[in-house]
Amino acid sequence: MSGGVDSSVAAALVKESGAETIGVFMKVYPDSSKGSEKRARKIAQILNIPFFVLDIKKEFKNKIIDYFLRGYKKGITPNPCVLCNKEIKFDVLLKEVKKMGVDFLATGHYARMVKQKLLKAKDKKKDQTYFLWQLNQRKLKHILFPVGGYTKKQVKDLAKEFKLPILDIQESQEVCFIKNTCNDFLLKNLKKNPGNIINTRGEIIGKHNGLWFYTIGQRKGIDISGKKPLYVLKKDIKKNTLIVTENKKELEKKELIVKNINWISREKPKLPLKVMVKIRYRSSLSRATIIKDVMYKVVFDKPQRAITSGQSVVFYKGLEVLGGGIIL
Repeated sequence: MSGGVDSSVAAALVKESGAETIGVFMKVYPDSSKGSEKRARKIAQILNIPFFVLDIKKEFKNKIIDYFLRGYKKGITPNPCVLCNKEIKFDVLLKEVKKMGVDFLATGHYARMVKQKLLKAKDKKKDQTYFLWQLNQRKLKHILFPVGGYTKKQVKDLAKEFKLPILDIQESQEVCFIKNTCNDFLLKNLKKNPGNIINTRGEIIGKHNGLWFYTIGQRKGIDISGKKPLYVLKKDIKKNTLIVTENKKELEKKELIVKNINWISREKPKLPLKVMVKIRYRSSLSRATIIKDVMYKVVFDKPQRAITSGQSVVFYKGLEVLGGGIIL
């Protein structure tokens, strides 16, 4: 229970089903308990269920925050929410609640499960399966997604029916441990590391403050005056150089290579495999074919813009999430 409306309604639905229900709150970083724990505890009191607090700040720092900073330092754009689901919510937390005698861990994620298959949520705009591709059958048999069959509006209506104070509950941030902007967080932790900005002709046209402040396809924040907008095309880590282009077409690529691939089903699918693919959470689904020679490769029917190393690529077949990997 985070104190948010989704996990609060999830807890209410579990209790209403007749299952013995407890609420668990995770302290994951120093400021995470301010307000959130108080709201979660209040919800547990309204639902009349036992409430427990787990302090896992050390694990969260080691597995998530340090990973996030290491990734940016290497020049990639990591997705900490994907790793948090794998390493924290459905590993550290799942292990801790099992010690308490719990059979199932229910969360407020917008996702569905039918016969051990992970399916997209009913609410297409709120669907969070993109962040869950690293789950496996061993973990899925202990997980419930009570709100996945509802729209966000229906969840808010349920909160009113359960007499939960939704007006006091805030929506969760995209990256929970970043208070202001990502660049502010990176500046505080990685500092500045100035280098050259060059165009595709190899000409030095300006200076950057550190490659970790930029991501592929970025337009804003490139502090160079000119008639045409500039886009981040590449990052040369060895030379500490940012390569930019005026031509958006140069950002389009027809294929990508995948590492750390995970298939959610017990059986690996036969390749080549035609699928629908997401290369970032907010992107639309695109048609593609997964093939394998030396490594797994995703070949798109139509070129994709700003494919970014470190982000997740997730594979779908209809409503089902087949799995995914990290863009290399």
